[in-house]
Amino acid sequence: MLAKILSATAIGIDATIVEAEIDVGPGMPSFNIVGLPDTAVQEARERVRSALKNTGFIFPARRVTVNLAPASLRKTGSDFDLAIALGILTATDQTRFNSDRTIVVGELSLSGEIRPVHGILPIAHALSKEASSYRLFVANANAREGAIAGKVEVYGFRDINQLADFLNGNQAKNPVTIDPQSLFHHTNRDDDLSEVKGQRHGKRALEISAAGGHHLLFVGPPGSGKTMLSRRLPGLLPLLSLEEAIEVTKIHSVAGLISGDRPLVISRPFRSPHHTISDVALIGGGQWPRPGEISLSHHGVLFLDEVLEFKRNVLEALREPLEEGKITISRASMTTTYPAKFTLVASCNPCPCGFLGDTKKTCTCSTSQIIRYRSRLSGPFLDRMDLQVEIPRLDFSDLSSNATGENSEVVRKRVEQVRLIQRERYQKEGIHLNGEMKVRHMKKFCVCSREAHDLLEKSIESLALSARAYHRILKVARTIADLDRSEKIDIEHVAEAIQYRTLDRKYLEF
Repeated sequence: MLAKILSATAIGIDATIVEAEIDVGPGMPSFNIVGLPDTAVQEARERVRSALKNTGFIFPARRVTVNLAPASLRKTGSDFDLAIALGILTATDQTRFNSDRTIVVGELSLSGEIRPVHGILPIAHALSKEASSYRLFVANANAREGAIAGKVEVYGFRDINQLADFLNGNQAKNPVTIDPQSLFHHTNRDDDLSEVKGQRHGKRALEISAAGGHHLLFVGPPGSGKTMLSRRLPGLLPLLSLEEAIEVTKIHSVAGLISGDRPLVISRPFRSPHHTISDVALIGGGQWPRPGEISLSHHGVLFLDEVLEFKRNVLEALREPLEEGKITISRASMTTTYPAKFTLVASCNPCPCGFLGDTKKTCTCSTSQIIRYRSRLSGPFLDRMDLQVEIPRLDFSDLSSNATGENSEVVRKRVEQVRLIQRERYQKEGIHLNGEMKVRHMKKFCVCSREAHDLLEKSIESLALSARAYHRILKVARTIADLDRSEKIDIEHVAEAIQYRTLDRKYLEF
């Protein structure tokens, strides 16, 4: 007999339906899977055989052939175990199942337990966009995650026996329902801006970065507070909307970072990879492309501490996603695109010992050591850092002061107001933030006063800045003007923006 079971698999943060055709016919006992399966799918034969036998079902002593369609799509992972097992039970009349509009996804243990798989939310979200309604059968641990998508009846099962009892009418079961809004329990982050002593200039740069979505570089001696400042940026960003939270959760789901008790990412991601990370781990990839750190930072912050310790090829791999807000990973069998709209924050010492230009300690590095140290940061990469800020050593008076500055919530409210201004301004342009502007947008929205234009022209010539740096200055000046509630960019806005472009000449060109 022939049975057809619908399954699905995640491709990037999207999904596609896979039809499992199971034929149980006469012939020598065998079990074959066709349809471009990888090793994990081929191993499903032993998992399915043992799972059925160990749960009291009969594995047919006949010729079993499984075809996973479409054959042009490479099948990976263990997502299809449950669909194959259910197809065998249906084809041998051991259970009753009407497969119409029902998607079955899950891995099987040898004991018949249904185990969770990665990428359930992308699958459920794709099904929710279809005109017809679907049912989705998954493991109990995946059910809450799938229910977030809405418009899809998601059923969670413990094992094959429980699923068979439900299909045969021996056990009633209701679909899992969840209100995504109920998962939003926003609380203030532990890292609050008020805990940072001094560093008024660095705090101002953080606010500008958060308000306009600008990338940020901190340069200063060890212990000056670069890392402490950087970790405060997520707390200054607006709270995630439900749409943003679902998009972030889809990426984390594909990466296997979602648990059953926390099915939705409700806070902005903050990723801080070690400097030994590879370019593949950073941008994503592998034989079957998986999201990297830049995609896991989507709608959040990617922090590269001691950025000059990273390999140069790793830093150069960031150039495209910094401009495009996404990364496309191409392999012989498929091309996958992951979103990567993040705010990059990097920190570094000015030299290997860390004390070049310090007022208290003398630098012990040779000229060749400094040149070799800085060579890892290319000009094109540096040009993409909108804000370059020197973080000086703190004086004792700052460290011992009991004065507290603004907390993160106060600054975040200002940031939210400025982002509303930008959202309204760019509602017909396909962008949301000043940091996302292209040249055509700057011509339209970055109107400078005569004094501001003259200052900008003189500064570009005297500092020998590139065209990209010029555009970055305009973007930052636009954000500073928005913080001042000014539609026109005035001279003080340009002057402040220019001061954030001087460190690449002072420190990073020796």
